[in-house]
Amino acid sequence: MKKKLLAEFAIVALFGCCNVSIAQTSSAFPSRPIKLVVGFTAGASSDVVARLVAQKLGEGLGQPISVDNKPGAGSSIGADFVAKASPDGYTLLLATVANAINASLMPNLAFDMSKDFASIGLIASVPNLLVIHPSVPARSVKELIAIGRQAPDRLMFASSGNGTGSHLAAELFKSMADVKMTHVPYRGSPQAVTDLMAGRVSMLFSPTSSVLPHIKSGALVALASTGAQRTSAAPELPTVAESGLPGYETSVWFGLMAPKGTPKDVIDRLNRELIKLNADEKFKQQLTTQGIDAKSSSSEQMTEYMQTEMMKWSQVVKSAGVKAD
Repeated sequence: MKKKLLAEFAIVALFGCCNVSIAQTSSAFPSRPIKLVVGFTAGASSDVVARLVAQKLGEGLGQPISVDNKPGAGSSIGADFVAKASPDGYTLLLATVANAINASLMPNLAFDMSKDFASIGLIASVPNLLVIHPSVPARSVKELIAIGRQAPDRLMFASSGNGTGSHLAAELFKSMADVKMTHVPYRGSPQAVTDLMAGRVSMLFSPTSSVLPHIKSGALVALASTGAQRTSAAPELPTVAESGLPGYETSVWFGLMAPKGTPKDVIDRLNRELIKLNADEKFKQQLTTQGIDAKSSSSEQMTEYMQTEMMKWSQVVKSAGVKAD
């Protein structure tokens, strides 16, 4: 009996030690550097956001955060890497609208954005600007819609590639406005903007930073921004929803996600630091100069937002018959 009691005591002690060790490991987070994976190349808007966040968030956490660019497959290579990483909070994903789009655009992905990730919180968003060549005889969204209905072959819209955010923003516009437009895809935003300024295409939905200088120079005309609210980078511009298309809203958004199974207290710690970060005026100003608006949320709100975005873009992909290249 004595031996049995000693054995049971040893087992209890062992599990107690393990639980203390796990608790200490979690409560001590972070105790070493963190890796932030970005699914796009250096210099892209997501990379710019990631590097600003890595620096400031690392200061708040007391540990350095390195940015690891893993471009390819519309950011799916980076997402796949994080989905398979250890769920300990030391490998994070800069999630973007591309991840929500890819969920339906690329149905054979090796991971599931709903099941393989834990949301931490939203960081920022970049509304697109609806811009046209000055030769297009429209100076409002309503006038542009009228052209699309009266002369279906007149409007040719550029995009940064088939299935990209700029492409699907235009497809959503087509559907909601009930207009006909011809899609002209490019391999990236720079060439699309160049051809728009040359008048080879009529219009483009583009991130603010890519077109704002050309709007100021008069080479392009901005009709509206695509966010739910007016953008701080161009507050004089109405939103598309304000301009005659109620309910229209798209943006290039950014948030943090971790592998599924990451401890809740680690998620909560990261979320608290994100919220502090988005209250930092210097950080918000750094984003604003890039045409980016700061945004924050709870982890639960980000999960709901991701689900809403995946559902919205799934409907657009299906109705427009968009296929990944």
